[in-house]
Amino acid sequence: MLFCQLAYAQSLREICGGLAALEGKLRHLGVTDCAKATTLSCANAHRTWQLYRAIFGQILARCQAEAASRMRRKFRFKHKLLSLDSRMVELCAETFDWARYKKTKGALKLHLVLDHDGCLPCYAVITEGKQAGVKQARKISFLPGTMVVFDRGYLPRLSRSTRS
Repeated sequence: MLFCQLAYAQSLREICGGLAALEGKLRHLGVTDCAKATTLSCANAHRTWQLYRAIFGQILARCQAEAASRMRRKFRFKHKLLSLDSRMVELCAETFDWARYKKTKGALKLHLVLDHDGCLPCYAVITEGKQAGVKQARKISFLPGTMVVFDRGYLPRLSRSTRS
């Protein structure tokens, strides 16, 4: 599924053809045979999103451990440093009808908190394209003493919500 997203594949046939073209490189990852369209179709129909969340969590933990062991810092902060931002990802409204943004456009919004210790995300949420980034930012709780960097768009709204 990751290949599908990165290659901008539009169909199962396109995914299978792309994977077949990369068969030599896939052997380095331990993949000996390319998946067939029926296998991918069955996987899409029967696997829940929780499986992908669990796999992401395992891969993220492994990447964080690897990044921490290789991290060389040129400068240090006394407190943990995080960056907060959200980005809109445009999608084809015909293909992704669940991601309607405007009449003829589709979009989703990725809300991300980046941990600078390993340059890996520590929080990520995908929402509808219309949702404001500050709405998700209000739901995040940071440990005391954490330094969070964000752009000006978050400042007035976040400070208003913390005053009340």
